[in-house]
Amino acid sequence: MAFGVCLACAGATSAGTASASDDLIAKAFALQARYLAEEALSYEHGEGVPRDQPYAARLYCESARLGDPEGMYALAWMYANGRGVERNDAYAGTLFAMAAKLGNAHAERMLRFTGEYTGAVPDCLHTPSELLAQRWPVEALVARLPPARQQVARLLIELAPSYGVQPQLALAIALTESALNPQALSPKNAMGVMQLIPETAQRFNVSQPYDPEQNIRGGLAYLRWLLAYFEGDVALAAAAYNAGEGAVNRFRGVPPYSETRAYVERILRHVGDGRHPYDSNVVAPSPMLRTLRLARQEDHDT
Repeated sequence: MAFGVCLACAGATSAGTASASDDLIAKAFALQARYLAEEALSYEHGEGVPRDQPYAARLYCESARLGDPEGMYALAWMYANGRGVERNDAYAGTLFAMAAKLGNAHAERMLRFTGEYTGAVPDCLHTPSELLAQRWPVEALVARLPPARQQVARLLIELAPSYGVQPQLALAIALTESALNPQALSPKNAMGVMQLIPETAQRFNVSQPYDPEQNIRGGLAYLRWLLAYFEGDVALAAAAYNAGEGAVNRFRGVPPYSETRAYVERILRHVGDGRHPYDSNVVAPSPMLRTLRLARQEDHDT
């Protein structure tokens, strides 16, 4: 009897955990979709970035694919008016209907003008788009920065590929760490553009941490090491950059620190892709990865 009770308890706990996990995933998709729609709005109207309506339409389409009603409505409007895309009333009608079903009042009012519903949608709603990895155009971002920060950003962009680090990831880290300020100093003595603590600076041969080039090279070397250590997992590498690889190993994933989780979420939102190329010759992978895979496999088998 006691054994049966324990099984029931375990089942309830497992179901509760699964539900919580599903809620977190749904929230993450919703946040991603909302972010894309906001970025699209900037490119549609040229607010702080070069006006690029075709690119805005691609961003809106990805947002709509992820379920954002504002993205659906905005894309429908573009198709209805031939703005950035070829006019297509059938696509517009479907997208307005989708947005209206999700509670968008503006879309509800537009339904009277769109004609008979056909269910036709643009191709980008059928298959996963490739624009996630492209949606943070480096040049457009740099153009929005103050002149002093632009110089630092361009140095970072120039150096990143030689360390096997994609410019989008390098910029995301540097902007989050210091807003590209070469003189930044944190309460924990993290220094410069890439916010290197003294131990990390020493580890990667940075003798002048407030020299922008030295600091950036040290930060990129550390990022290259982390990407290899965590086999290209951007979330784990970002978490380790913020909290240290020891903490990631100890918690077998992103540590449950609110600062670190917010940090990782921001980096992933900017780069848009959870995987990054890495050089396996830099360092052997973390033993934690094998343990984590085995645990996941056991959970799956169970």
